[in-house]
Amino acid sequence: MKNSTSVFPTFDSMFVPTIQALQVLGGSGTTEEIYEQVVQILNLSDEVLEILHGSTSQSKVEYRLAWSRTYLKKYGLIENSGRGVWSLVSTSIDVKKIDRKEIVRVVRDSGKSKVIQADTLDTPMESIETLAEISWHQQLHKLLLSLDPSAFERLAQRLLRESGFVQVQVTGKSGDGGIDGVGIARINGFLSFHILFQCKRYQGSVSSSQIRDFRGAMQGRTDKGLFITTGTFTRDAIKEATRDGAPPIDLIDGEQLVQRLKELGLGVKIEMVESIEVDTNWFAKI
Repeated sequence: MKNSTSVFPTFDSMFVPTIQALQVLGGSGTTEEIYEQVVQILNLSDEVLEILHGSTSQSKVEYRLAWSRTYLKKYGLIENSGRGVWSLVSTSIDVKKIDRKEIVRVVRDSGKSKVIQADTLDTPMESIETLAEISWHQQLHKLLLSLDPSAFERLAQRLLRESGFVQVQVTGKSGDGGIDGVGIARINGFLSFHILFQCKRYQGSVSSSQIRDFRGAMQGRTDKGLFITTGTFTRDAIKEATRDGAPPIDLIDGEQLVQRLKELGLGVKIEMVESIEVDTNWFAKI
């Protein structure tokens, strides 16, 4: 087994791994599934994966991989649905014929009027729309980090309630093994199960030892846990959360957190721009 690499991948060097990841996944996959496959294909080290992009909650690899998907979509090799699932346009794509320089050239030439030139090839050009997306992400993440611990716990409580949980209570007791709250998750109005949750408001990565500590605090109290952080989770932490024979722990990282707040409209306002077009054909029929 080869050692994991510490070389940081550029966005264009992940074109082929992204296509390969989707092929492995059967032609389609979520952002998270694609990320996991690309990490395995490139055999990236934890040191590389834990580097964050600027002051955001997103890792540098995730950020560049997002641009890889954007370029592949604009080039016509992949597409995505409104439900966050990416898929290959064709199942017969030959990765050996993919020319990453050609993809970069074609995409940039086709959108010169809409993009801003980046300083280096390592950072792709960003459309005005994407810059706005990054801007609100950064603003929201910075705001989350500025909340005091009790306010962040109350935010988690509101998030769970808006997501369908009931009897959500913030405990926040010192010496409670990191348990910040409890709640009941309802499934289709019939099934329900108790969960314990922990909130970590910081910019670093949650380690596997922290997941084990949380599970230890859950012992004998519930069979399900939820760990929410503004940061990220190491690969070992993700594996530990779903380890066979141990109570499962669901994970929500900073990127998923800001997206969920956006979906629920919690602290995020979405303004739709009205587009009006005159139908000349309608008048011609009068």
